[in-house]
Amino acid sequence: DHGQAVKRILRYLAGTSSLGLFFSKDNLSTLHAYSDADWGGDTDNYISTNAHIVYLGKHPISWSSKKQKGVARSSTEAEYRSVANTSAELRWIC
Repeated sequence: DHGQAVKRILRYLAGTSSLGLFFSKDNLSTLHAYSDADWGGDTDNYISTNAHIVYLGKHPISWSSKKQKGVARSSTEAEYRSVANTSAELRWIC
């Protein structure tokens, strides 16, 4: 039931209102992103995996690790796909 789900969400939000991410003022002006991929690491279907992490100063603000769609023909293609996904995340952040 949607009404029960809404009540659970509201109870969760009320109970966690003091929680959050806290950032210090040092180095918040720098944004760093790192990406990586393996090539065909899944030996069942040879799908590569993308991973990225984005830092604001020294604080991680975004990260992901997931399988690519389709099979990369080379390690270069797998890395290119990972960089493209990381770039899309950076465009969304900025």
